[in-house]
Amino acid sequence: MTEFFADAESSFDNSKFVYYGYPYDGTACFRKGASLAPDEIRKHSYNFETYLLELGVDITDVSMNDWGNIDVSSDQEKNETAVEELVSKIVNANKFPIGLGGEHSLTPPAVKALHSKYPTLSVVILDAHLDFRKEYEGNPLSHATVTRRVSEIVGIEKVRPVGIRSVSQSEISEARSVGLNFLESGWTELREYLSDVIEDLEGPIYLSLDMDAVDPAFAPGVGTPEPLGMTPYEVIQTVNFFADRIVGFDCVEVCPPHDNGNTSALAARLIRHLVGAVWQSQQRFK
Repeated sequence: MTEFFADAESSFDNSKFVYYGYPYDGTACFRKGASLAPDEIRKHSYNFETYLLELGVDITDVSMNDWGNIDVSSDQEKNETAVEELVSKIVNANKFPIGLGGEHSLTPPAVKALHSKYPTLSVVILDAHLDFRKEYEGNPLSHATVTRRVSEIVGIEKVRPVGIRSVSQSEISEARSVGLNFLESGWTELREYLSDVIEDLEGPIYLSLDMDAVDPAFAPGVGTPEPLGMTPYEVIQTVNFFADRIVGFDCVEVCPPHDNGNTSALAARLIRHLVGAVWQSQQRFK
């Protein structure tokens, strides 16, 4: 790790938000390079003013810590155990975990840790891909199986993928047969759909942002880019809808070698917005 996420200068004990990096892309099936993303996102986080104009929040008022990167290896089960143990440490200390990926296989062990603390946890996944395969290339822990693995942890009725526009025929058939509720990209009434999700899902929410949910016109540097995606403002709108209920977050699948830094910069800015929005809601309900 080259540097901390910007303004994450508090100690672990004194922080409300804790960043951690997952520099792993071992199951990437198109472009490699997401292992470099945690440090690139951190680097680009220094580009921005501390004042978030859209929220009226100065991020320096928020106590944040950067734990660093998880030590990863080729043993994915050990990697997932390390994620689960660290996230459990963070949430059991009543802090908010923010995972910096790395590939999307970060999400299931993080959700597992949150679900142990919050048994009624729901998961909202922003993603271009449904990722509902039982396994991919013989690996049940692949980044292409994330929604399936998460649904096995919290229950199919507690998972809401948003921004979907890429899926295999077998995936879509099975997803529909088991009742997975998801939103395709291009939905013109996003606010209406999010309002329905708010009503359907009770309790705390884990939000996972796969950066390929965003259209590659805005975020070209991802592992598996898919056109016809969400805008950054739609991502912000989604964050704002759930801000008072989000208890954990990850931002994954940035692939720095495949652009000039704009995807890492966008990821850093969206993360800072999420921190400001969640912190603002916490202050409101004190």
